[in-house]
Amino acid sequence: MRRVVLGAAMTLLSITSACGGGQREFAGFVRTPAPSSQGITLPNVASGADRELVAGNNNLLVLYFGFTNCPDICPTTLQDLTVALRRLDNASHIEVAMITVDPDRDLEVLDAYIKSFIPTAEALGTVDESALAIAAQPFGASYLVDDSGGEIEVAHSTSLYVVDDEGTLLLTWPFGTASTDISADLRDLLSGRR
Repeated sequence: MRRVVLGAAMTLLSITSACGGGQREFAGFVRTPAPSSQGITLPNVASGADRELVAGNNNLLVLYFGFTNCPDICPTTLQDLTVALRRLDNASHIEVAMITVDPDRDLEVLDAYIKSFIPTAEALGTVDESALAIAAQPFGASYLVDDSGGEIEVAHSTSLYVVDDEGTLLLTWPFGTASTDISADLRDLLSGRR
């Protein structure tokens, strides 16, 4: 079985840094026009309930597409996010969800995995390949799961994405963005800066 979603659309979009008179630049990048995840849902693997990829009222939702058997990128990214959230006084306004790109192996263990980093985080996933592709599309997230050689190999984009309560993609943080920069960006977004 082989699943592929390409983030080619992302390369066609204008990528700009958000900045303004005297304000610090965001560490994450802004896509213009900003895509929307409104109306896109995936099941919560613990409850089975559909979760729209939109933040709750006056909150932000940080999304990550990854997998639990990832040896380095996923745990590093999630640890950086954990540290960033600890730096915020108002972290209760940040929701976190991890979406598995390897559902065949992850659906039973993803909830415990993400909660080991962020206890309030949600684990989202589905074996419906088209639903996963639809969820990845607005973010330009890409992934490949290949088990044709007998051993499962997974490759995936490594960014974190933040959306608001209307599902608008506000920022994308590439892998390696410092936790201090993530927390500063979240602080600015929570204060209303766009």
